[in-house]
Amino acid sequence: MSCDLARGDVTRYLLAWSAGDDQAAAPAFSALYDTLDRFAKRALSRERADHTLEPSGLVGETFFRMLDQRYTEWRSREHFIAAAAQMMRRILIDHARSRNTAKRGDGAVLLSLADASLLSDESLDGLIMVHDALETLAEAHPSQSEIVELRFFGGMSHDEIARHLGLSVATVERRWRLARAWLYRQLKDTTS
Repeated sequence: MSCDLARGDVTRYLLAWSAGDDQAAAPAFSALYDTLDRFAKRALSRERADHTLEPSGLVGETFFRMLDQRYTEWRSREHFIAAAAQMMRRILIDHARSRNTAKRGDGAVLLSLADASLLSDESLDGLIMVHDALETLAEAHPSQSEIVELRFFGGMSHDEIARHLGLSVATVERRWRLARAWLYRQLKDTTS
């Protein structure tokens, strides 16, 4: 489904879409499909085996919700990817919350923060806990929360995050470490 557009061409399509050219959305999204599909596969690989969402469905739902963002002024490919990653996170959270509402919430699980992983291998409950912790972190340290989101849900490297946020790589790495430590404590306290 992906088309081969240069990075600058993708940005030009995104800028055209922002300016009101609805026809520019499809080529931009098509060019980014493989990237978004990789993010979706990564996010869903941590979920339980009988999860009802599939990567293509998650990408499709993301696309349709992103189309509703017609008044967003896209600045770059990275800006769009960051927004798409946030949208995927919201979709997974909505899915998890509806599932938990139906089953009236069994116990939560302790989450591992080893490596860059913030989710347990099987738990949508864990996704909700991470989401809630990120929301709390965003209130106190918005840039740390955004770095976690871009890194984990957006699959961005520290270099890409630094470019996107206009920070040095060292600052991104420092804030990433601080955010992980804060989230670890928060999640540990939540599950204790």
